[in-house]
Amino acid sequence: METYNLAFAVKKIYDSGISFFDLKTLNHILKINKNSTFYFVLRQLLSQKILIKIERNKYILENSKINDFTISNFLYSPSYISFESALNYYGVLPQFSYEITACASRKTKIKKFENKVFSYLHIKKELFWGYQKINDFLIALPEKALCDYLYFCAKGLKEANIDELDLSELDRGKIKKFISRYPLTKQTYKMKKAIDL
Repeated sequence: METYNLAFAVKKIYDSGISFFDLKTLNHILKINKNSTFYFVLRQLLSQKILIKIERNKYILENSKINDFTISNFLYSPSYISFESALNYYGVLPQFSYEITACASRKTKIKKFENKVFSYLHIKKELFWGYQKINDFLIALPEKALCDYLYFCAKGLKEANIDELDLSELDRGKIKKFISRYPLTKQTYKMKKAIDL
C-alpha cells in the first residue's frame, strides 16, 4: 500500500474520534472492500504502532488515554464494573485492588493487558442490572456493587472485608430493595446479616 493511502487511513481513524476498535468497526471507518487490502492496511497500522492489539479482533489507538474501566467493558461484554473496583471508585472500600473487577453475563473469565488483570465473574442474567454509564464505561450503582460483592462473598467466591466498608453515603433503603431481588438463599440471609439489614 502506498504511504499516501496509509496516511489517509490514519487520518480517517483519527477523524472518527474512536479510540478502540474491533475489525467490524475498523472496516466501517476505512471502507475497504477487499479483504486482502484491509488486512494489509491493518498490518501496516500495527507495525507503525498506530494501533495496538489488545487481543484477537480488538485494538486501541496508540497513546489514547483510555480508562481501565472502559478497557474492561471493551475486552469482555456485556459486562459492568462492580465488586472492589466499583466500591473503591465510590469511596466505599478504601483499598484499591490491582485487578479491575466486573460482572459479566457470560462465563467467568480473566484477561490481561499491559500488566493489568481484568477479572469477570459470571452473574445470572436476572441479576445483571443496576448499573449506569459514567463517561464511557458501565459501572454498578454503589448499592448494587455492594450487593454483588456481598453475594459473591457469601458464596465463598470473594474474600469479605466487611469491616473496611464505609456505608455512610449509601442508601440503605435501596440496598434492601436490591437485595430482595436476589434469590432467597442462605447467601442472601448472610448478605443482610453482614451489613445489619
